[in-house]
Amino acid sequence: MVSTRTPGFSRPRGRFTGRRRTPAQASATEASSRAGRPPRGFSTRPFPRQRGESTFPPTPDRLSAAGLAELASMRTVQLLGCLIAAGWAAAFPLVSDLANQRLWGLIAAPAYALAGLLCLTLPRRVAAHAAASVALVGAVLVPLGLLALHGRHQSEVMVVERSAHLLLTTGTAYLPHPVVVTDYNPYLPAMSLFGMPRQLLGDSTAFARVAGDARIWFALTFFACLLAAWRLLRPSRDRAPLLPLAVLTASPLIALALVVGGVDLPLIGVCCLAMALAERDRTVGAGLVLALACTLKWTAWPALPVAVLLLWRLYGRRPAARTALIGVGVSAVVILPSVVTQADALAEQVVRFPLGMTAIRTPAGSPLPGKVLAGFGPVGHSISMALMTIALIGVAIWLLARPPVSAIAAADLLAAGLAIAFMLAPAGRFGYLALPAVLMIWPRLAARRWSSRRPVPPGRVRGRPLPALRRG
Repeated sequence: MVSTRTPGFSRPRGRFTGRRRTPAQASATEASSRAGRPPRGFSTRPFPRQRGESTFPPTPDRLSAAGLAELASMRTVQLLGCLIAAGWAAAFPLVSDLANQRLWGLIAAPAYALAGLLCLTLPRRVAAHAAASVALVGAVLVPLGLLALHGRHQSEVMVVERSAHLLLTTGTAYLPHPVVVTDYNPYLPAMSLFGMPRQLLGDSTAFARVAGDARIWFALTFFACLLAAWRLLRPSRDRAPLLPLAVLTASPLIALALVVGGVDLPLIGVCCLAMALAERDRTVGAGLVLALACTLKWTAWPALPVAVLLLWRLYGRRPAARTALIGVGVSAVVILPSVVTQADALAEQVVRFPLGMTAIRTPAGSPLPGKVLAGFGPVGHSISMALMTIALIGVAIWLLARPPVSAIAAADLLAAGLAIAFMLAPAGRFGYLALPAVLMIWPRLAARRWSSRRPVPPGRVRGRPLPALRRG
């Protein structure tokens, strides 16, 4: 691989990488900031210039952070969002055949409607916070508490908790001979960790039933990862992510998944955090987080090459190789024992079952293009797999041709690949699309910019190319 860094420049040190600046760079920074110090939150470190990259500063975002904030603060926009959410929730008691989803719709729809009323009637300075709080309580906390107290959940929660029991008693997370659909465990071994609280606490008391529920730990991991990603990507230290996180969690996109199942929430969080760590040159942290993602579900494996290419583009070969070795090595340590002891069960339940290639079909089903094609029989199933493969090869070529230059760009590429896979896979749910949606939304909210291009530090001379990094 040919390095894109140029000899003669020392490796940048500064706030962007979390390391101290060298004396030469410190003196250069002080000299350049005598006329006017850059605003707080902007790094003065030089970004590497890449092949084929324009040396002119990017045009300002048409949808800037200030413009988006002003748009979100409009009462009409807030009311429209609440009404859409209320209509979405109200449809579940009418069209869903799952009791847990119907219960969520019955409780969430009035909460969203009340939140819209608060947006119209309360003073502007408190309306958004009050509406988000009401929606969060009505769409998440109340239905989740009711279902957790009565031990009601979707089958994937039971599968995760049972895999933890199997791991503790037999040393493997998979049943050797699955008979019914709930015997299949389509997750990789690390997902069993979220079922451990149930094994430790049991379900004899109300507290144990709630605290041991895997959904609680799915949600806590999701929140912790999004908060950490926000802290890494934020341009300043004067904004708390509580309101954006509350709005995102209370939205039907996340609320329904969190209340009834939530098994994909940890994957969403760790993917967002991995891209933020890669942009900030936290190679060890990025490798460990990527290893966690890759040992939860195999659908997260594309996150590893995307993050590695982001590190290579910004910092060179050594940080990228370090992250790749950590991610692959830790993942192998976690997965290889199951591969050695139960290779057939792992392939059958983790790969073939989600793709609809087993005698017992997965219950995941939504009228997505891949599912519709698979409904026409073996020929339609083959066409669905072929289309998905071709589309993913196209995304991979685009990724290699134009590697990402920021966490937003990396998240966009990962979101595009996952959205195509979910749309064209022979089996899938609309809920799976929450992962690419949050990947596109949250990094932009945290970084307070819409564009996926790197921000231009203030004070840089227009038209002057960004210095490259020293070969190393």
